[in-house]
Amino acid sequence: MELIHSGKVRDVYSDGDDLILVASDRVSVYDVVLPTPIPDKGKILTQLSLWWFERLADVVPNHVVSATDVPPEWVGRAIRCRRLEMIPVEFIARGYLTGLGLREYEKHGAISGVPLPSGLMEASRLPEPILTPTTKETEGHDEFVTFDDIAAEIGSATAERLRRVTLEIYERGAALAAERGIIIADTKLEFGRSPEGTLVLADEVLTSDSSRFWLADEWRPGRPQHALDKQFVRDWSATVTDWDRTPPGPPIPDDVVEATRRRYIDVYERITGNTWE
Repeated sequence: MELIHSGKVRDVYSDGDDLILVASDRVSVYDVVLPTPIPDKGKILTQLSLWWFERLADVVPNHVVSATDVPPEWVGRAIRCRRLEMIPVEFIARGYLTGLGLREYEKHGAISGVPLPSGLMEASRLPEPILTPTTKETEGHDEFVTFDDIAAEIGSATAERLRRVTLEIYERGAALAAERGIIIADTKLEFGRSPEGTLVLADEVLTSDSSRFWLADEWRPGRPQHALDKQFVRDWSATVTDWDRTPPGPPIPDDVVEATRRRYIDVYERITGNTWE
């Protein structure tokens, strides 16, 4: 097989008509891959994505060909998937105000051109979930764009279809997670087109790398929340006073590694009802 792309977390190999998507244990913050892996992270991301892909298949087709027909050294962390023409937009659904969305709101009173009520604060629940797309930058940081921007790039019908799908995936996922004591504050999705022109959900879905997960019974607007996702590593990295958020990143201490791993396992077990082996 030929390695055709190595991302911050996933490596993509060409294998005949298919691709093999391999999730590593790497972790990145501020677009910098840190030198310390999180054990089991790639497997947890893959298994949680597969669980969601199965439950969301009636909303939109996904790229999964097989979760088992992969090289033995990558079993559990790899997916055989379809080749797609990827759409150069990250579709972000937000139900709560936090992260870059909060900063954008504080500057403009809106996110991606979507106006929001005044007086919102960290972790406020939005009146309704909104789509806040960003560019997909290979160099530098992603930038917020408006719905009209993406409609001009990919066509209004495609943009509208993907807005509906993104919000339905978020709302379905958030409702299920809420039954299990988890708030999904926001999530990022990626889509592509099959050779036949079908819109297909790709990459990962509703994982601790692509979403913000909070404990529902500890949710309190106006302050940071107990994060069961990558935010825990971001928060730790902000305490490293001699790092300027450029490569190389700082090594992660053992206690932060283990606490991060436990959070990824915790959200997997809460959402799926399965015990992590």
